[in-house]
Amino acid sequence: MQYEGRVNALVAPKGALEMLSQDEIARISEGSGSLYQLFRRCSLAILNCGSDSDDAQAVMDEFNDFDIRIVQQERGVKLQLINAPGSAFVDGKMIRSVREMLFSVLRDIIFSYHEYNLEKGLDNASSDKITNVVFELLRNANALRRSDDLDLIVCWGGHSIARHEYDYTKKVGHELGLRDLNICTGCGPGAMKGPMKGAAIAHAKQRIKDGVYLGLTEPGIIAAESPNPIVNQLVIMPDIEKRLEAFVRAGHGIIVFPGGAGTAEEILYLLGILLHPKNANIPYPVVFTGPKESAAYFEQIHEFIGDVLGKEAQEKYSIIINDEAAVAKVMKDGMDEVRTYRRLHHDAFYYNWKLHIPEEFQHPFEPTHEKVAALNLNFDQPVHLLAADLRRAFSSIVAGNVKASGVAYIKAHGPFEIHGDKTLLAKLDALLQAFVLQQRMKLPGSTYVPCYKVVTH
Repeated sequence: MQYEGRVNALVAPKGALEMLSQDEIARISEGSGSLYQLFRRCSLAILNCGSDSDDAQAVMDEFNDFDIRIVQQERGVKLQLINAPGSAFVDGKMIRSVREMLFSVLRDIIFSYHEYNLEKGLDNASSDKITNVVFELLRNANALRRSDDLDLIVCWGGHSIARHEYDYTKKVGHELGLRDLNICTGCGPGAMKGPMKGAAIAHAKQRIKDGVYLGLTEPGIIAAESPNPIVNQLVIMPDIEKRLEAFVRAGHGIIVFPGGAGTAEEILYLLGILLHPKNANIPYPVVFTGPKESAAYFEQIHEFIGDVLGKEAQEKYSIIINDEAAVAKVMKDGMDEVRTYRRLHHDAFYYNWKLHIPEEFQHPFEPTHEKVAALNLNFDQPVHLLAADLRRAFSSIVAGNVKASGVAYIKAHGPFEIHGDKTLLAKLDALLQAFVLQQRMKLPGSTYVPCYKVVTH
């Protein structure tokens, strides 16, 4: 039944997660429990696909009467939806991609919390343990493919980008798809949707019927960046750190499009890992790209990386402007080098076990005023450790910009204060101000109020 843009429905899964134990159902059905609230919030984000809002709390407020319950029946489980967004339905029937992703939410939340009891955290887990957890989460979601192909290209970039930048991401995705390459993104709008859309058209031209459009997200960001409907494999990782590790271990190459604080966080995460001495000889093709109008943006990013992390960091990627075919060719050619290395070192094609990720990049960082102020943003340390704390600084800004918990924290306690070396902070402040002026912090039309202060005096 549909009314005023809301739908009540009983939804059955298709081919996955048809059976749950009584314990699993009980744990996630406690209306006041944190696990249920997590499930409800992520489910609403899926059902609200196509939303033009990146304000997670506003979405929750708009649909505050939405409810979701697990119904155990003889033939398996179903989901009872109450006051669900009407955009997830056509003529009273749920869109198939939405239904698949809705049950992906249930699958990932139950597996994560049932297997690892994540409410107690993995704070004391070793680096190897965390890497294995990431692997098991991806395997449980059937996101890992045993094949001789190296073809999964990770595409990073902002959800708040200009139309010409979005159109360019589609062109790049199209060229990737024509070369039989698959796409992995953060699954949201903007630069996360464009490559998938372009690749889907190219895969149709090449008569590829099993194209992969893998979306990796996490509970804190999903409501602000609802998955786009092209995603045909969705995995919800427990936190941003495991999401980032999943990107770099499952992907075979990375393309970075224009973006804001979240994209800068991803860049710093990747460079911090590649700069570690243990990863010096591991091939990993990385390209920064955008249309001709974005040339200045990448010049500024490139200059910031050189000033803060050095020339070696700049050598870890190439910049290609306004040439989508060249970007795709670099990725396709790069697969040969990756394949040769992995065969020589007996590493899996579907998961990059050899890549060393230090614990500084793996343990969750929940930003508070004290933690942000204590970040070591100084040059007197190994460069990969500086990259780790710079990544945490940008992660804090992302939280304050779009994550419901971060936005609430800033509202209650005021903006984060970022301290450190004056020269470094001046470069950081200039980059952040450019993001604000270019409307890369929030969707165009939104008034941006900074959630941070760069303390340079």
